[in-house]
Amino acid sequence: MRRRVTGLIALAGATIAVVGGLPPVPTPPASAATTATVSVDAGQTLATIPAAGVGMNVAVWDGRMNDPATSTLLKDAGVKAVRYPGGGYADGYHWQTHTVEGGGYVAPNTGFDAYVATSRAAGAQPVVTANYGSGTAQEAADWVRYANVTKGYGIKYWEIGNEVYGNGHYGAEWELDKHASKSPATYATNLLDYVTAMKAVDPTIKIGAVLTTPGNWPDGVVGPGDTMDWNRTVMSIAGPRIDFVIVHHYPNSANEAELVTKPQAEVPGMTSALRALINQYAGGNAPNVGIAVTEDSSNYALNTSPSGLYAPDVYLTWMENGAFNIDWWNLRNGTDCSKVTTIQGATDYNDGGVVSSGASCEPPANTPFPPYYGIQMITKLGAAGDALVRAASSTAMLSAHAVKRANGDVSVMLINKDPNNDTTVNLSYSGFTPSSATPTVYSYLKNASSIGSATSGSAATQTVPAYSVVVVQLRAGSGGGGTGACRVGYDKSEWQGGLVANVTVSNTGGSAVNGWRLTFTFPGDTKVTSAWNASVTQSGAAVTAANAAHNGTIPAGGSQSFGFQGTWTGNDANPTAFALNGTACSTS
Repeated sequence: MRRRVTGLIALAGATIAVVGGLPPVPTPPASAATTATVSVDAGQTLATIPAAGVGMNVAVWDGRMNDPATSTLLKDAGVKAVRYPGGGYADGYHWQTHTVEGGGYVAPNTGFDAYVATSRAAGAQPVVTANYGSGTAQEAADWVRYANVTKGYGIKYWEIGNEVYGNGHYGAEWELDKHASKSPATYATNLLDYVTAMKAVDPTIKIGAVLTTPGNWPDGVVGPGDTMDWNRTVMSIAGPRIDFVIVHHYPNSANEAELVTKPQAEVPGMTSALRALINQYAGGNAPNVGIAVTEDSSNYALNTSPSGLYAPDVYLTWMENGAFNIDWWNLRNGTDCSKVTTIQGATDYNDGGVVSSGASCEPPANTPFPPYYGIQMITKLGAAGDALVRAASSTAMLSAHAVKRANGDVSVMLINKDPNNDTTVNLSYSGFTPSSATPTVYSYLKNASSIGSATSGSAATQTVPAYSVVVVQLRAGSGGGGTGACRVGYDKSEWQGGLVANVTVSNTGGSAVNGWRLTFTFPGDTKVTSAWNASVTQSGAAVTAANAAHNGTIPAGGSQSFGFQGTWTGNDANPTAFALNGTACSTS
């Protein structure tokens, strides 16, 4: 469950201390060296980095929420989605009056318009939690009207309620819910009223349903008067009409060694269970239903190096397994100064924020903690639209993630979970031939207060310091991974408001293309709704299609095809310019 605010009320009138002049990256202590192997398959795309993938929570009780420093902190960390109004507060928050039912503290200058302005200044899109606990479908629809019709904000993602299953139906009660019935059937039925009312205002928005996290209480529990657990009940009623499902992930860890294993130990199983639920209950809507993780946190060693390792690992693991949005809890959270301790040689303030709230026992306000730098390291790996490709490590003590960029370059993130020993990593590649030039390497070292960079090692061998996150940026060399010449055929069948298109990508060059990404832009208002034989993502009018696992190679003189279904309103003109791995193609 999401953390409660502690110690942040003082922020309302506090003075901002913006971080600057950070000390240099410390030299890591001498340590023994271990070895590991990492294989990167640039031709096997797992997913595309989603536009809203790297997200962050903010809360109306944070008096610094909309200070100029906030948008800078979010932007520098690479945050592309900002969730509001703040965890459990959402189920008591009334947006017109900017108040929280039950007496929750609301800081000055934390209203909706200021929040949207901060998100825009950071280059991020809003994710809004509508009030289910004490609100109505009409109140939520009025919010959509104000946001997207009156103000033209174009807010896409709306979730209905926070952790609604914590409303007392299963015994524990931490979430406000004023409905007479607290059952999952009541939530799902009311959720459909929200969908109807909100989409009557703006049919383009995406609406999410709150689910319990697979394997976490109360998942699997059948409540009084129910015939199924929360997830099955909600999905059986609302699955055909929702756009995404929502879970929160707070791993339980007894120590830092356990914490750093959690992304691989938990996330694949959770996403598999969610996808099975979606496929079982959403019917024909199942391919359109996404997965959002609107709260995630290390939940242990919050402000020290273990969380700095956990943060990028969990974001990327969720994305690789199909989540389109992951929001860390929280940008600022506050702390209880009686709980300060030492973990891995550094002070842990037990503060759930990624930057300091400025409490008396903490560093100056806005000082980044290790999770902030861990998240920032994702910006060194790739950006929205880049392909997440398969990277396999020989040991659980070293996580590996890899990205293939539109221009054919590849970056690899290596996370050494051994707190005492450096690891020499031997890397191999398929579907990609790296340049012989010395790569640029970004490093976030244990207990450091900044990210360092250097040209070091080679594409084949890198030394990853103990308890560090390293990103190796590799240029494509000759002989693989790129594309010589290409031709694209675009064949379309359309009807009023809909279309089906088949796209053929031909390699007219003299060598194979190993791992492909086709980019193009719609001249009109076409929207892709589903696809086959490729992973297709869309941001505005720009579309990226990345190969599936079975068709990553286009032999010289050969071709691969994919298709998609879409919708349109006023203009379904064909795209006229295509690029394969960053190189322009001719059309036929």
